[in-house]
Amino acid sequence: MSVTPHDENFMAAALRLSRRHLGRTATNPSVGCLIVKDGVVVGQAVTAVGGRPHAETQALAEAGAAARGATAYVTLEPCSHHGKTPPCAEALIAYGLARVVISVTDPDPRVSGRGVAMLRDAGIEVDAGVLEAEGRRSLAGYLTRQTKNRPYVTLKLAISADGMIGREGAGQVAITGPEARAEVQALRAETDAILVGIGTVISDDPLLTVRTPGLEAQSPIRIVLDPSLALPLTSKLVATARDVPVIAVASEEVSLSGAEGGTSPAGVTDTESRRAALEAAGVEVVYCNPYHPEILLPALATRGISSLLVEGGAKTARLFLEAGLVDRIQLYQAPVVIGESGIESPLQATDIPSGFAHTGTRMFGADRLDEYERGL
Repeated sequence: MSVTPHDENFMAAALRLSRRHLGRTATNPSVGCLIVKDGVVVGQAVTAVGGRPHAETQALAEAGAAARGATAYVTLEPCSHHGKTPPCAEALIAYGLARVVISVTDPDPRVSGRGVAMLRDAGIEVDAGVLEAEGRRSLAGYLTRQTKNRPYVTLKLAISADGMIGREGAGQVAITGPEARAEVQALRAETDAILVGIGTVISDDPLLTVRTPGLEAQSPIRIVLDPSLALPLTSKLVATARDVPVIAVASEEVSLSGAEGGTSPAGVTDTESRRAALEAAGVEVVYCNPYHPEILLPALATRGISSLLVEGGAKTARLFLEAGLVDRIQLYQAPVVIGESGIESPLQATDIPSGFAHTGTRMFGADRLDEYERGL
C-alpha cells in the first residue's frame, strides 16, 4: 500500500504525542504510537516517564481486540531485542496488526532494520520514512546519542537591539519579554540537562529550573562548568541541589593537585573542603576538563543525557560554538537596548556558522526567535 495523506496526518499526530515526554524517558527515546482501525484511533500512547512501558505496548493494551487488522503509526522503529521488556515488534505481531507505519528507523545496532524485518516476516505490511524529517527532529536527542555518542546540543541566546546579552556587574538582566521567557521554560521542560559556566552562576545566581506551574517536576539536570570548584554554597543551585540534581564539572588538575589555596591545620586542602561541603549539600562533583566539551559530552551521554541546553554565558557559548558541538541555535532578538557596560553576544544573526540552516522564525510579543539547525 502506498503512503497516503491520511498516513501523514496520523503520523503527525503520533509525533505530537511523542513530544509529551521529551526529557522524561531517561535512556529511552520518547516515542508516540497510534493504533488506527477504519480511520478511527482505537489506542494511543507515548513512552512512559522513566522509559517504560514503551509506547507500542501501552497503545496495544488500550486498543485490545480492536488492534487485530489495524494499522500502527509509530515514530520510531519498534524494538526487536529482549531487554528489560519483550520486543515491541513481537507485541505488534501477537495483536494481529495488518500494517505498521514508521517515521524513523532505529540506528541502535540491536534494532536497526531488525524490527522491520520481524514484522514483514510475520506478514505485516510495513512502510517506513513517513514524515521522516519531522520524526528525526522530534528524536534528535536520541539519534545524536546513538550515532555521535553525545547529547544533542541547543544553544539559546537572548540578544538586545545593540547586540548584548547582559550588562557587566548587573546580575540577571531581562532582555526578552514574558512570552519569550515562557517559551524558554517549555524548552527546559523538554531537555535532559541545562549547562552554564561558573561566571554566570556567580554573577546571576540563576535557578535554572522549570517555573511553569504544573511542569516544575520536569526541571532538567543542572550542570555548571566550574574548574576550581568556586560554586557558592549560598547559591540557589546549591540550595536546591537535593530537589533538582546539580553537577559541578571541575578541572582534573584540581582533583590531582588537591592543593589549591593551601591547607587547613588538619592538612585538609581548601579544594577538598569545598568539594566536601558541596557534596554534603547534594551537589555531584565530576572531574572532567570543563573546557573540552568533546570529552565532557560523551561522559554525559553515558549517563543517559540525550539533550543539552547551553544557556550561558558568552564564554561558554563561544566554547561550544568553536568546538563545533552545537546542533541547534535559538536566537532571541529583543528591542531593548543595554547600552554602556554591555556584554557582547558571541553570535549575531549575521554571523551564524556555516553548516546551519535557518529553520524558522517566530514572534513572542515584541521578541523575534530565529532557529538554525545542522542536519542530523
